[in-house]
Amino acid sequence: MTLSVTAPSLTTPSGAAHQMADAWRRQTSLRRFYTVLGVGLLLAAMLASMWFADEANAGHFFDRLPHILDFLSWLVPKDWNDVWRALFDIASPHDNGSQEFNFPLGRVYVWGGFYVPEYFELMLTTVNVALVSTVIGFVLAVPFSFIAARNLTPHPLLRLVVKRVMELLRAFPEIVIAGLFAAIVSIGPIAAIIAIGLHSIGALGKLFYEVNENIDMRAEEGLRAVGANWFERVRFADLPQVLPNFMSYTLLRVEINVRASTIIGAVGGGGIGEELKLSISRGFGAKTLALVLLLFTTIFIIDQFSAWLRRKLVGEQAFMMGA
Repeated sequence: MTLSVTAPSLTTPSGAAHQMADAWRRQTSLRRFYTVLGVGLLLAAMLASMWFADEANAGHFFDRLPHILDFLSWLVPKDWNDVWRALFDIASPHDNGSQEFNFPLGRVYVWGGFYVPEYFELMLTTVNVALVSTVIGFVLAVPFSFIAARNLTPHPLLRLVVKRVMELLRAFPEIVIAGLFAAIVSIGPIAAIIAIGLHSIGALGKLFYEVNENIDMRAEEGLRAVGANWFERVRFADLPQVLPNFMSYTLLRVEINVRASTIIGAVGGGGIGEELKLSISRGFGAKTLALVLLLFTTIFIIDQFSAWLRRKLVGEQAFMMGA
């Protein structure tokens, strides 16, 4: 009597396990190959770009690379108290008649001897640009979002047009739009407001209509059943559901627009950005540190306040893991 041993069939549990293990090893090897290939291509692109930069700089790119952080040396003021004096427009004992220490000249007198420090007034201009731009973006993005939502649009063709318009508005960076309008209305806060406002319409509109497409449609269907028109359904069925999320995204956009208005200010949009650019280009260490400190503090306060307000509007559960 002979015993025969047969290989396990693929239909047996052990055969299926071996097949799955082989498939997993092949997939892992393939992923490892693509990872190595991607890293290799990235390194090759970096080396090629550095070679191009070296050639474009007449061969001095690699020679100057060790000195890339040398500019930080002039940011260290001789007297650290000059940072506070520059921030609050207080006369410096080191004033030698140059623009580096002419802190009191920037005072904005309000009444009698009471004044607002120059940098605080510039920061207020920057924040105002961001707030006005956000309001413009919110007012126009809300109706656009209901037209662009697939489940709420009054007409598919109108939805297509509105979506393309919003894509066009957010396709160009704010600084490009600001440069265009600066040539029309001259440099200043107006060009910055128009640029950031137009970009906010496109950005907020996209976020808003994505929220609209995920609403509960039962209230919409109920009003439709009793003969309500499109505007009535949006006002009484849809808007109450999405308004807290709209406000949350809008507050987040305020934070983004404060940074954007600072950048645009550096190219003639007014506000603190323009003064920061001039201070850096002239090598005024105390003024530069004062401006950076004020900008950082303002953005931190706005971030914390808007985060607190978003939690109040949306609810703590929306910020919890797994909520």
